[in-house]
This record gives sequence, C-alpha cells and structure tokens, in this order.
Amino acid sequence: MKQITAKREKKNSKRSERGQSLTELAISFVVLVLLLAVVVDAGRLFFSYLAVREAAEEGAVYGSLIADDADFTNLVTARVRTSSNAPVDLTDAGTVSVTPSIIGSACADGSNQVQVIVTYTFELTMPFVSAIIGTNTFPLALNATSTILRPEC
Repeated sequence: MKQITAKREKKNSKRSERGQSLTELAISFVVLVLLLAVVVDAGRLFFSYLAVREAAEEGAVYGSLIADDADFTNLVTARVRTSSNAPVDLTDAGTVSVTPSIIGSACADGSNQVQVIVTYTFELTMPFVSAIIGTNTFPLALNATSTILRPEC
C-alpha cells in the first residue's frame, strides 16, 4: 500500500510542474525585452545629448569668431542648425537662443561672452517603455559659452 501511495505522489508532483518552465520563460522573456528596450533608448538619449551639446559648442565658438558681423544672431543660429543632422536633426526641430543678440551690447556692459542655448525634444522609440515611465519625450537644453575673440571688447 505504501508503494502505491508513493508512486501516486511522485506522479502528481511531476504533473504539477509541467508548465513551470514555460511560465518562467515567459516572465523572463518580458523582463529581458523590457531591459533591452530601456538600454536602446538610453543609448539613443545619450547620443542625442552629445549631438545637441556639440551643436551648442559649435555655435558658441563660431559666434566668438564672427562677433563683428552685422547678421551675427542669424549666422550663429544657421551654424548650429547645420552642425547636426544625425542622430539629431536640428534643421527643423529645436530652438536656438544666442546671447547677446547684438554684439555691441556685450562689449558695452563689459562681458565678452557669447552664450548659445540649444533645446531639443527627444522622443522614445519603444512605446511600452514610455507607458511604464509615463512620458514619451525628454527635453534636452544645453548651453555653451565662449569668449568673444573678434572684435576685442
């Protein structure tokens, strides 16, 4: 009698474990795909951050060299917009702010600095990541400052 009972218990325990591996695989797969999606979007966000920062620095350096030009603000803005087209396309998106907008005012108040602020809105590509964190966009606002080299203030 004990042998029959032991066989039944062994058979019932195997039957109850049949779907365990499949369930573990399904849960692990969802977690791994989510982790991969977060890593991909975080990498894209970091790369976009670097591109926007470089565009701001390019504009500030360019502005420090052409500070005596009459069309200073438009030239610096155009330089920033054309400095990056991949992964961040600044030609149509984002805003560029140049301070001072009139170079004579920079020299008049004693500051000899050009400041360029570039703002860009980064959008996530993985929709389920945005559902978890609650937003689909991240604003990037980076500034760069450079000393005016020409004309001397």
